[in-house]
Parts: sequence; C-alpha cells; structure tokens
Amino acid sequence: MEKYCLDSLSNISEQHGMFCNITLLNVTGNDTGTKSIEDRLLEVLGPKRSPVFLPISLVYLLIFLLGVSGNLLTCTVISKHKKMCTPTNLYLFSLAVSDLLVLFFGMPLEIYDLWQNYPFPFGEGVCYFKIFLFETVCFASILNVTVLSVERYIAVVHPLKTRYVATNKHAKRVISAVWVLSLVCAIPNTSLHGIYYLNLPEKVAESAICSLIGSPWIYNLVILITTACFYIVPVTVITGLYLGIGIFTSVPQYNLRNHSETLLCDKVSVVVLVFAICWAPFHIDRLLWSCIMQWSAWTDLNQAVYQCVHLLSGILFYLSSAVNPVIYNLLSTRFRECFWDLVCTHTEDTTAGKDFTPSAKILLVPSGPVPKTQARPRDHNSLTPLLSPTGNTEITTLTSKHLCVVDSDFTATAF
Repeated sequence: MEKYCLDSLSNISEQHGMFCNITLLNVTGNDTGTKSIEDRLLEVLGPKRSPVFLPISLVYLLIFLLGVSGNLLTCTVISKHKKMCTPTNLYLFSLAVSDLLVLFFGMPLEIYDLWQNYPFPFGEGVCYFKIFLFETVCFASILNVTVLSVERYIAVVHPLKTRYVATNKHAKRVISAVWVLSLVCAIPNTSLHGIYYLNLPEKVAESAICSLIGSPWIYNLVILITTACFYIVPVTVITGLYLGIGIFTSVPQYNLRNHSETLLCDKVSVVVLVFAICWAPFHIDRLLWSCIMQWSAWTDLNQAVYQCVHLLSGILFYLSSAVNPVIYNLLSTRFRECFWDLVCTHTEDTTAGKDFTPSAKILLVPSGPVPKTQARPRDHNSLTPLLSPTGNTEITTLTSKHLCVVDSDFTATAF
C-alpha cells in the first residue's frame, strides 16, 4: 500500500508539470539559486512531519492494541479448542494471521512515515518488504473472505456436497493456495517500487523516499487489474452468494431445521460487509492517485480530495484488521465462551487445585441393584459417587456399560 510517503510526490508533479514519471525528475543547480538544500527539499517534498501525525498516531495506537489482542485471542481460541477447529474457523484463523502481519509490520512503518516523511533510512530491502507485505495481505484477505463465503454457500444451499468441501483438510489446502497466489500476485507492484532520490543537481541522500520508480502506465495497469480482480469481482461474487443464501433460507421449513446454520451465515455476512466497507477507500485511494498522476494534475481541489480519501483509507484499512474479533464476540456465543474460558483458565485452575486432589477419581455407580435388561447410566439422580483415593478404577462386579469415570477436571470419560 503506497501511503504517506507518496504525498510529497504531488508537490513534485505540480511544480514540474509531470504526471507521475518521477524517474525523469532532475532539479538542476539553477533552480536552487541561493536556497539551501533543506529549503529546496521543503519546497519540493513538503514538510518532513505530517501535520496530522499526533491524532492519526493515537488512533493507530488504539487500533493496534485492539487488533493485536483480539486477533491473538482468536488464533489461540481456534488452535486450542478442538470444537472451534472447523473449516469456517480455519478461514477466520487465516484472516486473523493476515491482520496480525499488517498490525505488527505494516503499522509501525506507516507511523514512521507520518513522523518522518523523508529520508527513508531503511534501504531498498525494507521498501520492497513494505510494498510486498501490503499487497500480499490485501490479496490474501479478500481471497480468504471469498472462499469463506463460498464454503458457507455450499454448506447452506448444497449440504450434500459439504462432505467434500467442508472438511479441515480441504480448508487447509485452500488456505495454502490462497497465500501462494497472494504472494505471487504481489510481485508485479513490488517490482515497480524502490528508493527515489532528488538531484540538485547531484543525488541528495536526504531526499530518499520509498516510492514508485517504474513505468507509470504499467503501474496504472497493475492497479486497475488488481482492483478489479481482488475487490470488484470478489465483492460482486460474495454479494451474489449471500443473496442466494438469503433467498434459500427465507423458506420457513429451512429456518425450522437449520437455525444454527442461519446464525453462522449471519455472522459471516457481517464480517464480509464490514470488510467490503473498510477496504473500499483503500482501492479508491490507489485509483485516485493513479488517475490524477496519469491523466490530470495536482490542483488544489485534487490535493484536498486525495488527502481526505488518503487519511480515511489508512484508518479504515487498519480498522478492518481489528474489528473481526469484536464481531465474533458479539455474534457468536461459542466464540464468546471460548474467549472467556481462555482468559479465565489460570484462575479456574488455581481454584480447582485448592478444592480437589488431582489424583482422585470419582466413580459413579448405581445406588441400587442394576437390572440386567435396563441400565440407567444417564439418570444422574440414581448415581452415588464413590471416592477412590488410590485412583484404581477397576470394578469387577459391574459391567462397563454401568460405569462412568469423572476426573478432577470434570471431564467425563465413558469406559
């Protein structure tokens, strides 16, 4: 995602009458006159620190804390609770990983760009990594949401086919393919970027910025293709899928039989809607910058519109990485229970350790004679607990059908 470091290029194109072809920019010594290099850099590249650095950084900090804690909990809940390890949740796990990559690696670089727009001190390697990261997570996120929607559509509308697609093994294969495709598709835009320097008339190291250095028309073509393939088409497909789900589930007989599936689809549809809203300004930002640099000029109006869209896209871009865990907690009772179970595990274990002996076994046997033709193992009122301090659970006078062992962690195991 080409963000704040590109704001200064509007000054370059506006003053020198260029449309994005920044590789040809060469400010000669005649232009500088008696001005110092610092003054010339300020005139061409603008101020080093963004005027909105403080408020935007505070917003980013709140998003970072919320997003990192929520997505880490999401990954932990899905990985540690077997009942949460479903195909749908595996796609949500992949989406959480994508969000964590953005928050851990992308956001610090964005905040640094706000604080010091130039020079970019980290070299070409970090510049490539920054562009590559944003492109990869952008593609992986929309593809994860798309395949998740397809999985939900098949599970609801074509339930007989779920035996082939709604399995953890199939979900893991799809997720692997999603990430490989995202990595490959991120290469073209990354290859067009690098470290750009102003010449006054010699290269000025203090002017280094991570920006577009490749052909502008190739860049515009890449942006158009990626916006169509990784936003417009997927959002259209997802909308059609959920319209189909909505029509299918509107039948009263279906609602009576599959209430849980309907609730799950509602949760996923909210995730998709929030995702589409949060990512729309990001793609509008890229298209706007590309169109202005290629076919227009940086007038005051264009500059004002772009700055507003640019700031909004940055906030919503990172907000989309933080809101998903909130949605899971609000709409999913199971997620909510597992979240609290994970947070409170240590406290519960400490309390349980004070009241029970870990090695003790509670043997539940019928309190009266057991009829040969009718056993009642599920009638808890007829069971009398017997404590076995030695942990020996072998009972030879009763058959295995009439025994249930409950360990100190309250997990029942049938013999």
